[in-house]
Amino acid sequence: MAVPDFQTLMKPMLELLGKGKAMHTRELVDGLAMRFDLSDEDRSDTVKSGQRRLDNRVYWARTYLFQAGLIELPSKGNAAITKQGIKVLKENPAAINIKYLGRFPSFVEFKTRHREKTVKPDEPEQENGGETPAEVLEKAYLEIRESLARELLSQVVKLSPSQFESLVVELLVKMGYGGSIQDAGQAIGKSGDEGIDGVIKEDKLGLDKIYIQAKKWDPQRRVGRSEVQAFVGALEGKGARKGVFITTASFTNEALQYKPTNSTMVKIDGCTLAQYMIDFNLGVSLVTTYDIKRIDNDYFEMV
Repeated sequence: MAVPDFQTLMKPMLELLGKGKAMHTRELVDGLAMRFDLSDEDRSDTVKSGQRRLDNRVYWARTYLFQAGLIELPSKGNAAITKQGIKVLKENPAAINIKYLGRFPSFVEFKTRHREKTVKPDEPEQENGGETPAEVLEKAYLEIRESLARELLSQVVKLSPSQFESLVVELLVKMGYGGSIQDAGQAIGKSGDEGIDGVIKEDKLGLDKIYIQAKKWDPQRRVGRSEVQAFVGALEGKGARKGVFITTASFTNEALQYKPTNSTMVKIDGCTLAQYMIDFNLGVSLVTTYDIKRIDNDYFEMV
């Protein structure tokens, strides 16, 4: 089964601690994984930051139970149930979730502090189901990135062929190809149909060459297998082994599935082009950054 959301983990976590023994976070993770019969694949599932999803959700379940006063953190990395927590277990509620925790003053104070910092006075606070705050932030980041990518692509298709050529050259250099902008520009410098067709050094030493075809098409168009095969034919005619086909459009399934036998080709569609531009800071500027931090249990183990 998939990793349960962090609210679903709250009651089972309290029940584990209700056995009377303080438990390290790692023990809680292992115990809950066994409780929900999670597979190795489930346990290794990660969020975008690289943290394991199960660890992330256990952390937030523990945080919320702590803020409600149902558990305490008596020593390094350990959690233990409180008298209030034992009382809750005796009541045996159907579920322990954010709504249930709202009956405890310390949790209300915690949420009020959070609300004052993040929600406008007249704006109702939205609970996000089983998503942890970190997952909500990650989803918002991905939505912002996708929106930015679409906007970027809409700007790229407005460029002239020479401007598009310059953009591709600069992107490839930022990605580590072609040496300097000057070297790369001299290496390509051949305008093709609505884009560029040329060659660029694979590295700064020029040990190998990469042939490029770029098609600045309407994003609604699709590059077919015939266009890809024509480029492969051009590669073979030059005895080339490596090629990059860049387009602002997309590829048909037949074009994506086509693989040349004597050369290696990378296909970059419009969406991927925009994502590369974001990754390598081309045509975008940094607005703000957020450092997401968590407790370093290894540090406290050594103190």
